[in-house]
Amino acid sequence: RALQRGVPGAPCARHFSFPPTVTSEQIEHLHRRFKQLSRDQLTIRKENFDSIPDLEFNPIRGKIVHAFFDKRNLRQESDGLADEINFEDFLTIMSYFRPIEMNMDEEQLDRFRKEKLKFLFHMYDSDHDGKITLQEYRNVVEELLSGNPHLEKESARSIADGAMMEAASICVGQMGPDQVYEGITFEDFLKMWQGIDIETKMHVRFLNMETIAHCY
Repeated sequence: RALQRGVPGAPCARHFSFPPTVTSEQIEHLHRRFKQLSRDQLTIRKENFDSIPDLEFNPIRGKIVHAFFDKRNLRQESDGLADEINFEDFLTIMSYFRPIEMNMDEEQLDRFRKEKLKFLFHMYDSDHDGKITLQEYRNVVEELLSGNPHLEKESARSIADGAMMEAASICVGQMGPDQVYEGITFEDFLKMWQGIDIETKMHVRFLNMETIAHCY
């Protein structure tokens, strides 16, 4: 359902689907946040995220920032990273973190979940080749664990290796004896996250003006 109501000083998101519960006040709040980040410019660049102090301490800060400029997440046909994003792009990225709606039917919930997991898949797939190698998977897990001050580096690496091997067992178990393992596909990724409540665990607290960004 395309949003047709305009926000003062903001472009209308004609190509962007919002849940029906999003209000004009929420859009205006996001627009204020966008203007704060962009310093009243029409676009945001990667360096603008340096104005979020708490994001500096997030162990996957780089991946979160890159996700905002990943053309796959911006629903563009081309690959790679955008140099800058406008307000409509910003809303597109924020849509991946919107909360679940109680009136969603089974088909909508399935699509909603897959959209979130596709966004997360892109964060793991750092070389944009459509597959997550075991090393890419291990790197993300290790980065996430590095933010725990009570966990020694070697312990974090051991846990990351265990997660990597678990991922391998799930994926390789689905392969035939003559197949060569090339990496985790999105279909494999969906199976790995089966039973995990990604709908409520994946969020960004970006609505507060003194925001802390989180991505799980």
